[in-house]
Amino acid sequence: MGSSHSMSEEIQELADKTGFTSDQIEHLHRRFKQLSGDQPTIRKENFDRIPDLEFNPLRAKIVQAFFDKRNLREASEGLADEINFEDFLTIMSNFRPIEMNMDEEQLDRCRKQKLKFLFHMYDADSDGKITLQEYRKVVQELLSGNPHLDKESVRSIADGAMMEAASICVGQMEPDQVYEGITFEDFLKIWEGIDIETKMHVRFLTMEPIPICH
Repeated sequence: MGSSHSMSEEIQELADKTGFTSDQIEHLHRRFKQLSGDQPTIRKENFDRIPDLEFNPLRAKIVQAFFDKRNLREASEGLADEINFEDFLTIMSNFRPIEMNMDEEQLDRCRKQKLKFLFHMYDADSDGKITLQEYRKVVQELLSGNPHLDKESVRSIADGAMMEAASICVGQMEPDQVYEGITFEDFLKIWEGIDIETKMHVRFLTMEPIPICH
């Protein structure tokens, strides 16, 4: 962050943008410096400093999400080579816990923000849909550590989940009708009634691994 005389203004500006408190921002700035090796930006390889991510089956997707320009609100597709502290805060705001004093509109906006972030992790090609192939890949990654499931079993699980998604979002389909993929509107329907708000939250503030839904 900037020099001491401007730091309070800079922190307040970041707080207004992200919803974090000044104490949380200062804590996250220390964490950012720890990850970057005291450099002004972070690259993908810096996440190797988080050993707990090493065994997370979605490690690659989690790390990539930090550099996804859709999440950085810079573009509709593509990846950034590196991110600065403000970018880092922008991403971390997706994991910010809900506050007790939030009204219904704020809760709805918080929920949609978290789900949009999660949707981008599944939508690998940034075309606005989670296709069956993309969903199969995610399920395969999630279940990669299970020695009792072969590729065909994993494929069947993914296909079954996609059929369920189609039934929720489209209803009764014609025999020759093809479900092209889960749009964000479909994604919202699928997650309706599921407590995403408390599942995606910041434990990163206490130097612990980042929890994320899958």
